[in-house]
Amino acid sequence: MQEKHIQSFNLARRELQIAEHLAHITYSIVKEDRLIPRILDKICLSLLYTINGILQYEYANKRIIMYKNSKDNLETFKKIAPKYNITSEKIRVIEEIIRTAEKHKNSPFEFSKNSKIVIMSEEGIILTLTIEKIKEYLDISKEALNQAESQILGKMD
Repeated sequence: MQEKHIQSFNLARRELQIAEHLAHITYSIVKEDRLIPRILDKICLSLLYTINGILQYEYANKRIIMYKNSKDNLETFKKIAPKYNITSEKIRVIEEIIRTAEKHKNSPFEFSKNSKIVIMSEEGIILTLTIEKIKEYLDISKEALNQAESQILGKMD
């Protein structure tokens, strides 16, 4: 049986591949803005699997405590991220991706306008997503996964 952190990295890689295909191939063909939130969800899922893989590896090596609360686990990740060459700027973007995906999930209203997805949060805050922003998120997600895998599994992509 595969170790949990390896399973998490494999799932992260799979979600990332789907997101890349949707962003770079499907979107460029169909130009359908409604794909943008779906790609965001895949990127967020990939990041969550990556974070989970790192935490599982650290936990298996008895270097951290894992919590039932995802916010506590995210705080733990932020403390150990530099060990995996994940900079504070990347952590900021990772948190932004997670928050944006949560706001999209809980959004009472969203619409497409001028190649952008406009998301209205429950607090009345408006967020906009473009395919360019999604591609930036993809790059950050891919870098985080590659850095974690190279550190833990000795893989380079």
